[in-house]
Amino acid sequence: MRRRATGQGRTPAGLVALALGGFGIGLTEFLIAGLLPQVATDFAVSEAAAGRLISGYALSVAVGAIVLTAATAQLPRKQVLVGLVVLFVIGNLLSAIAPSYRVMLLGRIVAALCHGSFFGIGSLVARGLVAPERKSRAVAVMFAGLTVANVLGVPFGALVGERWGWRAAFWAVTAIGLLALAGIAAYVPSGTGKTSPREPAPPLGLRAQVGAFRSGQVWLTLAATALGYGGMFGAFTYIAYTFTEVSGFSSGDVAWLLMVYGVGLVVGNLIGGRAADRDRDRTLVLALVGLAVTLAAFGLLATSGTASVVLVFLMGVFGFASVPGLITRVTDHAQGAALAAGANVSASNIGNALGAWAGGLAITAGLGYTAPLYVGAGIVLIAVAVMAVAAQREGTATRGGRTPTVRR
Repeated sequence: MRRRATGQGRTPAGLVALALGGFGIGLTEFLIAGLLPQVATDFAVSEAAAGRLISGYALSVAVGAIVLTAATAQLPRKQVLVGLVVLFVIGNLLSAIAPSYRVMLLGRIVAALCHGSFFGIGSLVARGLVAPERKSRAVAVMFAGLTVANVLGVPFGALVGERWGWRAAFWAVTAIGLLALAGIAAYVPSGTGKTSPREPAPPLGLRAQVGAFRSGQVWLTLAATALGYGGMFGAFTYIAYTFTEVSGFSSGDVAWLLMVYGVGLVVGNLIGGRAADRDRDRTLVLALVGLAVTLAAFGLLATSGTASVVLVFLMGVFGFASVPGLITRVTDHAQGAALAAGANVSASNIGNALGAWAGGLAITAGLGYTAPLYVGAGIVLIAVAVMAVAAQREGTATRGGRTPTVRR
C-alpha cells in the first residue's frame, strides 16, 4: 500500500511533477521578455503590440484564476490539473507554430488561462501529499519550479532564441509541459482532493466555494497578499532604471543582477515554507517587515553598487518568504476551497499591477528612480499592519476555542 509522505519521508513524486509543471508555466511567463524583439520583427508589429504578449498574458492569468477554478470546483482535482496542463501545452504549441501575431497572442492567452488555477489548485493538492505539519514546505516545493523559472526564464529565452529562433523556446516549453502532464497523470493520486486525511473535505459546490469568503480571515489574507506583492513588484518593475540611473551599473549588468534577485526568490521560498510550518503568522509578519526594511534601505543605499547587489538579493528572499504561508493560510481559513486558492493568485496579480502603477506615478511626479522603492516600502508596511491584525484576531479566536467554518 502506498504511504503518504511524512515528516521524515522523501519528497513525493507527485510533488516533483507539480513543481515541473510550475517550472514550465513560469518559463512561458518570463521567457517572452527576452524574445520580444525577434517576435516583433517576424510579425512586423510595433514594440507596443509585442508588449501585449506580456500584458495579455497577465490579464488572462487574473481572469483564469477565478473563472476556471469556479467552473471546475466540483471536479476531481487531479483531472482538473491534467486538463489545465493540456491547456498549457496547447497554448504553447499555438505560440510555437503561430503563422501570425493574432495566433501568437491567442496562444499566450490560452497558456495563461491555466496559470492561476494550476497554482491555486496545485497548492491544495501539494499540501495533501504530505503530513499536515509539512504543508507549507510542500507548497514551497511546488512553487520552487516557478522561482527557478524566474531565474532562468529571460536568459533561457534569449539564449535559445538567439541560437535557434524564438519558436524553439516555445517548442521547449511545450515539451516540458508534456513531461509535467505525464508526471501528474502517473504520480498525483486520484481522489476528491482533501487537503489531508486529518482535515475536513473541502467544499465542492460553487455556492459552498463562495461561502468560504464569509471568513474575515480570508479577506485579510488576500489583502496582505495583494499589498505584499504590490510593494515588491511595484519596486521591481522599475529596478532596471534604479540599477542603471542610480547605482551606476551598465545596461549589460541588468541581466545578472536580475538573476541575483531570482536566486533570492528561490532561497526565500524554501526558507519561508519551512518557517511557516513552525509558526506561520510570525513568519509572515517577519517576512513582510523584512521586505519593507529592505526596500527602504535599498532606496537609501542605491548609489552603492555593492549594497544594491546585496539588497536586491534580500528583496527576493523576503519578497517570496511569505508566499507559502499566505497560500496555506488563505486555504486553511477557506477550509480548502479551491476558489479561495485561485483568488489568492488573482490578488497577487492585482497587487502587481497596482504596485507598478503607484511606482510609475512616483517617477512621473519627478521623485526619481529610487521613489518606487520607497513607495513599495510604504505599501508593504500596510501589509504588515493587515497581517498583524489578522494574526491578533486568529490568536483571539484560538484562545476562545473558535475555528473557521464554511457552509456546504
